[in-house]
Amino acid sequence: MISSVRGIVLAVAGTTAVIEVGGVGLAVQVTPRHGLTLRVGTEAMVRTALIVREDDLSLFGFAEADELAVFDHLRSVTGVGPKSAMGVLAVLTPTEIARAVTLEDDAVFRKVSGIGPKTAKLIVIALAGKLVVTGGSEPHTAAPSITESVLVALVGLGWNERVAMQAIEDAIAESPETEKTVVPALLRRALSNLGGSA
Repeated sequence: MISSVRGIVLAVAGTTAVIEVGGVGLAVQVTPRHGLTLRVGTEAMVRTALIVREDDLSLFGFAEADELAVFDHLRSVTGVGPKSAMGVLAVLTPTEIARAVTLEDDAVFRKVSGIGPKTAKLIVIALAGKLVVTGGSEPHTAAPSITESVLVALVGLGWNERVAMQAIEDAIAESPETEKTVVPALLRRALSNLGGSA
């Protein structure tokens, strides 16, 4: 299993990068966003997944560990192959994917080319509770345990989970850095957004 490659970037064309490792140029499939960060002639370290088929060996590369983890989770869903999984990651960040699964928002996945309504629903069902994204690319993301604690409290007070999650996200976006990891502070702000009172 090839879990990562490090070497000089020989070429980047669309979603294919060629990285020289030990004198051998390896073709690695990347997302368009990742491809734009790779520069010919510079060294790159790419986390990879090797997909073995009867007539093909393909390397899929990722800039971050959480992207690789989400890629593996997506491939475990019936009807989602490696190319479809890359298609999802080309459109959505791991944080956005985790949020869509938490909110049971399959519409987000239907926007991805090659993902139909049935497969989009399967992604949400199959990945429920499996995605824990660390080091997300969004600045206003609280730790999952903090978010979950506030969500459990709001649902316990009778709020719908989807509505509660939106209120929490708004609260995180509005909160100063010192309050983003404090459950009571976030809960008060979320309740305020919902029109309730602490």
